[in-house]
Amino acid sequence: MSALREGVRFIAVGAVQVMLDSCVYIALTSLGISTPPANLCGRVSGAAMGFWLNGKITFSQRQQPKIGARFLRYAILWIVMTIISTTALTIIVRDAGLMHAWWSKPLVEAMLGIVSFLVSRYWVYRRAV
Repeated sequence: MSALREGVRFIAVGAVQVMLDSCVYIALTSLGISTPPANLCGRVSGAAMGFWLNGKITFSQRQQPKIGARFLRYAILWIVMTIISTTALTIIVRDAGLMHAWWSKPLVEAMLGIVSFLVSRYWVYRRAV
């Protein structure tokens, strides 16, 4: 499958994933939960859906490695992206306030999505050799 087709599908899945992640984050922080645990909960919900949808829709035409190996690579990518996302949102909350973090959350995740696509395409969901 072409990189362009995979990219379009990754963006569609990512948009749904970011919406779920952001809604969970906003709901939890509006209830008074601090940014780190709220962001973690949002990212877990989005990640679970994203791992499944990307495996089934975006990268489905590839002969993929066993799910255990693929999940381990996905988990490593997710942990790194979560650390970056949580750090960015914590800084935004500290410097600009929670409302700015609510608006920034989807933008932060979209920027991280570009890196995530490349790592997913060439490492997480790479063709089995």
